[in-house]
Amino acid sequence: MRTIIRDTLNKVGEKATIYGWVRLVRDHGKVTFVDVRDFSGVIQVVFVGNADAKSLRSEDVVVIEGTVQQRKAGTENTEIETGSIEIFGESLTVLERAGDLPIDMGAAELNVELPTLLDHRSLTLRHPKVQAIFKVQEIIVDAFRNALKEKDFTEFVAPAIVPTATEGGAEVFKIDYFDYNAFLGQSPQFYKQIMVGAFERAFTVGKVYRAEPSVTTRHLTEYLSLDAEFGFINDFMEIMDMVEYVMRRIFKDLSEKGEKYLKLYGATIPQFSDKIPAVTMDEAKEIIFKRTGRDIRKKPDLDPQGEKDICQYAYEEFGSELIFVTHYPTAKRPFYTYPNKDNTEITDSFDLIGRGVEWVTGGRRINNYEHIVENAKKWGNDPEALDIYLQAFRYGMPPEGGFALGAERITMNILGLQNIREASAFPRDMERVDVMLRDIQPEEE
Repeated sequence: MRTIIRDTLNKVGEKATIYGWVRLVRDHGKVTFVDVRDFSGVIQVVFVGNADAKSLRSEDVVVIEGTVQQRKAGTENTEIETGSIEIFGESLTVLERAGDLPIDMGAAELNVELPTLLDHRSLTLRHPKVQAIFKVQEIIVDAFRNALKEKDFTEFVAPAIVPTATEGGAEVFKIDYFDYNAFLGQSPQFYKQIMVGAFERAFTVGKVYRAEPSVTTRHLTEYLSLDAEFGFINDFMEIMDMVEYVMRRIFKDLSEKGEKYLKLYGATIPQFSDKIPAVTMDEAKEIIFKRTGRDIRKKPDLDPQGEKDICQYAYEEFGSELIFVTHYPTAKRPFYTYPNKDNTEITDSFDLIGRGVEWVTGGRRINNYEHIVENAKKWGNDPEALDIYLQAFRYGMPPEGGFALGAERITMNILGLQNIREASAFPRDMERVDVMLRDIQPEEE
């Protein structure tokens, strides 16, 4: 019967049979030490005078039977959960041999460039430090889900194939859909608003697609979006309160469940005050001008340096690594965004900037049928193409709003990764769909 490696902690003095992959082999002549991993952890196995053990290589798939024993005093490994014990190996079966590895998978760090990391993705995903990224991301996604479920939100699955561009513009992938035009969804926005009419509170976790002609360290063509929407709000500040509630839950769960993964990156949970500070867009640009002398007051949005600057202000003034920037210009937001009642040139919307990068976008939505139809036309949309969406407003929609988080971007910024592609198991961008696109030879006709 198989013993999960984590469970060997409760089997000192007993026989155990473990299944897993060889992580590292250390040959000391008569004695061979083999680190073996399964889904639950890593354990050291000690073989004495075993020639087969000496022939093992990293990533060989093995079955090992032996006796669990305490390690000798002074030989414990505090870096792993099973570091106080080891298995005295008595039998070894190799289920499959691994081929020659292009990367040293036994090293504590994968000291390779990003292209190499991604070119060998099936292999590099096995490294514990790479795995830690996706354990952190899993905690983030689970915390988002659990936080909203505790607030009585209903989860639904949004479609990836849509009849029109959600956000407008040219940054959309057109697909050949049975000889008709369709698109990959830029956002589940329309569908989560429809679901407000059904459930009042709804959220979805799914991939979205942006055909942005951008090769940067912070953009992906396909990413995981965490979207929430809810009705019967009084103002958009309630949406910001919900974002803060979700972020606190994410940080709490990371502290409780992700400490060992954060430690691998020397990462810390972002600090913020009792209440996340908020400034309007105009205030933010004025603050940046006064603090740095850099004048972006006539620009409609914060540039990347502006996001860093306003975060620095929040940290110095409030001890917060997060800050809300509110009231984005109407011209910079989608047609469904609610205009401010005192100034229709700005919207009741916001971004949450974390550690110098946009983490969350949200705001109140227009809920009046005539108003949203008028805005759709003004933004160049055909109301007939939006019929399913507009039905939700034709048949009655309460004041509502919502927000969206990018899972990869938050993962990247919490762990201090240099490139967002590291936070995607299988990243898609302008240059890569598993393999570098320039390396693919065009098909001959």
